[in-house]
Formats: sequence, C-alpha cells, structure tokens
Amino acid sequence: MDYDCIVVGGGHAGLEAGVAAARLGLETLLITQNPDRIAALSCNPAIGGLSKGNLVREVDALGGEMGKLIDKTMIQYRILNRSRGPAVQAPRAQADKEAYQRAARAAVEAQRGLSVFMDTVVDLLATDAGAEGVITERGGRITARAVILATGTFMEGKIFIGEYDAPQGRLGESAALGLGTRLRERGFPVGRLKTGTPARVAGDTIDYAALERQDGEEAAPFSFDAEDGETASRPRVPCWITYTNARTHGVIRAHIHRSPLYGGKIHGAGPRYCPSIEDKVVRFPDRERHPVFIEPEGLGTNEMYLNGASSSLPEDAQRDFIRTIPGLGEARIVRPAYAVEYDYLDPLDLYPTLESKRMAGLFVAGQTNGSSGYEEAASQGLMAGINAALKLRGEPPFVLGRAEAYIGVLVDDLTTLGTKEPYRMFTSRAEHRLMLRHDTADARLTPKARELGLISGRRWERFEEKKAGVAAIRELLRTRRVCHAEREAALGAHSGEPLERAALDPKVPFEALLSALAEPYPAHWISQALLDIRYAGYIEKEARLAAKSAKLDRIKIARDLDYAALTGLSLEAREKLSQVRPLTVGQAARIPGVRQGDIALLMVLNRPPAGGGGTAGPPVISE
Repeated sequence: MDYDCIVVGGGHAGLEAGVAAARLGLETLLITQNPDRIAALSCNPAIGGLSKGNLVREVDALGGEMGKLIDKTMIQYRILNRSRGPAVQAPRAQADKEAYQRAARAAVEAQRGLSVFMDTVVDLLATDAGAEGVITERGGRITARAVILATGTFMEGKIFIGEYDAPQGRLGESAALGLGTRLRERGFPVGRLKTGTPARVAGDTIDYAALERQDGEEAAPFSFDAEDGETASRPRVPCWITYTNARTHGVIRAHIHRSPLYGGKIHGAGPRYCPSIEDKVVRFPDRERHPVFIEPEGLGTNEMYLNGASSSLPEDAQRDFIRTIPGLGEARIVRPAYAVEYDYLDPLDLYPTLESKRMAGLFVAGQTNGSSGYEEAASQGLMAGINAALKLRGEPPFVLGRAEAYIGVLVDDLTTLGTKEPYRMFTSRAEHRLMLRHDTADARLTPKARELGLISGRRWERFEEKKAGVAAIRELLRTRRVCHAEREAALGAHSGEPLERAALDPKVPFEALLSALAEPYPAHWISQALLDIRYAGYIEKEARLAAKSAKLDRIKIARDLDYAALTGLSLEAREKLSQVRPLTVGQAARIPGVRQGDIALLMVLNRPPAGGGGTAGPPVISE
C-alpha cells in the first residue's frame, strides 16, 4: 500500500480527518484540488455560533485544530445569547478569511505523517474486502487501507447565478467531476443538495452612517490549550446591521422568474433554516423586512459579506435589490451571490463510526454526508479520522453518546434519522444540552482524547491543573461564608451563609460572587465552578435520564441481523431497521417508526432461554 489512509478533500472535514489519522499513527495523504484553499471559509467569515461554538470547543477538547485556527485569526468575538441560560450560550468569532486559510495549511504541513497532494479523485479502488485506494483525474492509482471522503460541495458541483450555470464547487473553482457518477454506478445512495452564499460588496461603497454598529466583546479563546491572554491582542473590528424593505422585496418579486430556484434548474433541497433572500420573500410574504448583517471578510481586504442575503438571482437583479437596502444605495458588488448544487451520500448508509455499510474501509464526513456548516464538517472529519485509525489498528470504534457531546448528537442524528436537506446543528436537537455547555467540553472529552492518544503530555498536565483548580474553587465556595460586611445587596441577603448558597440564588450576579471569592484563579475556572453549582440539580436530573438511555445504547445488535425474519416486528419497523441497521438497541429506539413494542421484541432476543439451556446459535444481541 502507498498509504494507510487517503483523505479526499481539503475542507474543514478533510483537515481534521487528516490530522487526526496522522496523529494516531497512520501514514496519511490529503488529496485536494488546491492546497492554497485548505479549510477555506467558503461562505460566512465566522466560526462558532449557537451550538456550533459548542462543536468547535468539543473538536478542540478532542485534540482537533479548528479552535486553535480561529484563536489565531479572529477579528471579532462575541458570546451569543448572553441574556439566556448557559446551556444555550455559545462563542462566535469573525475570522480573517485569508489568515485562517494560511494557518490551516500551516497546521496540515506541520503534522507529522500527513502529506498533501494536488489532484482530483474520480473513482475508488475497491475489492470485495473494501476500499483500497483512489483513482485520480490524471490517471494516478494511489492505494491505501482506508479512504475518507470529504468532498464538500465539489462532488459533481454546479453553481447557478440566474440563467448562468457552470460545473464549479465554488465560484471560480472547478467541480470534482466523475466521482459522484461512479458512486451511483457502484450502488451508493447518492442524492443532490443545494446551498448558497450572498454577494460580497466593496466596503468603501457602504454608507456606514445608515447602519447599526455591532461591536464585539473582549476576545476569549476557543481552544482549551490557549495561554491566558493569548487572544487579548487580536483586533476588534465592528460588524453592522441593516434591513431589507418593501422596495427590496418588490425588486426580488419582479425577478423571481429568473431565479434557478423557481425556474426548475435546481433540484436539490436547500437549507430550511438558512434560506435565500428570494426564499424569504416568497415564504414570508407578510414580513416587512429581513435583517442583513454586514461582516468584514478580513483585515487585508475591502470586501464585506452580506449575511442574510444569500441569492441565486441574476447579477443585475442582485445589484438592484442590494441598492434598495439602507446603507447599500451605492454598493458595488465584488463577487456575486450564487447557489451551488452538489452530490451527497445518504448518511443512513453509514454506521455511527461514519464507515460505509456497503464498502468496508470507506468513511464519509462533512457536507458529503448531508450536513451544512464548517463546524459540523470539522466534527465529522475528526470522528472519521479517529475511527479509520482505530479500525486499522484493530481497536474498538469511538462513538460518542448524545449525552456526552454535541458531536454525538450530530452523528447520531445523521446516521439514525438521515437527512433530505442540509443538516444544521441547533441547541434544540440536544435533549441533554445542560450537560453539554461549551465551557465543559474539556471535562467531558479531554480524558477520551488522552486515552486515544490525540493530545500531548503538556496539554494533559494543563487539563489536570484546571480540573484540580475547579475542584478547589468548589470547596472554597462550600466552606467560605458571606461576610456581614459585604456591601453587595445581593450577597447581603445571604449573610453568614456559605458562598455556595449565594451561588444557587439566580438573583446573585456572577460578578458579585467573583468579587467575594477574591482568589487568584482564572475567571473562566471560577465561572465554570459557579455554573456547575447553580445548575447542579438540573444536571443531575438530566444525568439520570441520560443513564437510562445509555443502558439501551450498551446493548449491541449484530450487524447482519435479519429483521425480515423477526415476524413480531411491525412492517414499518422491519423496513426502517433493515435500512438503518442500528448497532445498538438505543439507536434502534431513536428510529422514527420503530415502536416500543418493536424495541421490547429486540430486548427479548437478549434474554437467555428458560431453563438455562444454550441458544441455537450465537446471540444477535449482546451487552
């Protein structure tokens, strides 16, 4: 074999997959059409956001790169949902796009055991035993023991701008043609999805006086491995907000017949939760306005990103509707908005390890699985890289539960429920979200990363130091009492009581508790300890519910179980279970259409026969 592992695609999924596989000892090759565009921010110039910020911190806690990259290149930082509870708060940062790409390429090139090669993969090398490498556009045949597909929007990609279309994965970048066709011929369930991006306009043609200014906060690191104050020197660049109006909507309606979305040229489903501006106007005719967030693309460019104005209308229509928006009356388009349609593989055809059910040794990650977003892609890439390495080493797979990480929710949703539209992570998808706060990602996942071998000894020492520090802070809160001389009215109500009691009071602001504690610990350590105390009761309740679910997830189901032969199952359950082929009873219980009675029958299969006699054959279900 030429390599242990080949990663196809250099986006966010490909980067994390390649780094993880190499870090776990695989000689890995990353094949990309353009090494200069590794981890390019194809759409919005930002990392993180609601639930997505949690994913970034989880990737970092497992030894991934995304958190480090945004820490090096952020130009604005904010915590979203400050006014709401900590379970739905999350960090988001604007990135300098070009700097982010440079840092991403440097991270790949610095990783020992990971090589980069410029080419386009058009087919897989495979035998009955599974994937054995790839065939490239230039006729190369490169062998490997595992292959990870992370093709993003490039597999059979086509962009649309009004009446114009072209085989491209991004504007100005050629599509990866051939691979999607060959996968269809091999019997893979390949579909089409659509996404889009807004126009970029010249910043010096914007009237900022007509906009609402949105400044960031003091920058804080995404990476748990960052030194204190490491992001403090990062620039703080403002964003801006404006709104569409009746004139804007009138222009869009006048040109709607020229949109490929409504002209029948685009067949793939688009993201329901991030619709184009023409979608918004059509679907919400009573809305008088829609927000447009104007975001800088970076420090070295004049371009501004019009977040909320994604479109596939013709360029003249784009110009006309943009110029009806306050502040953009003289705006000059630098890059037009466009839609892109591309091939994806039905994620129901994957095991929770992200390995293909029909071709052993083939793993799939990112938008190729039907997801949407840099953070979702990076999470899957990391998991695919880990599981490819574990498979080749003959070790048990690594699968995260829904109560362990947003990554676990993401992968379980995709491989159990599937998707017919670009999947986006939301906090509402995580039923145990109080246990999945972004500030606790290291406590939940870094020990797992240590066990896998994904983090350094120095990083483990830092984690142990923080863990001990948070425990010490909790002990101080338990034993130290509120002084009678405390001036803060909120703390005065708890005079003589342990600080822990004050921490449980939602009326007491964290700032007052920080002041009263007056210990030289990092503020984020103290904040974590306080949040742990304040939400302990809710977290314990969630933990009990999660433990019940975990019992079902520990009961394994044989991969080759013949559901058609289980006559007690409902017809729908047989069909759904045969399609998904769950690996655990817990996963089976989460499949729509599988009823409690069906699960009860599966559980019966795990019971020993009456009288203590042996079974007729090997058990199909086991603990």
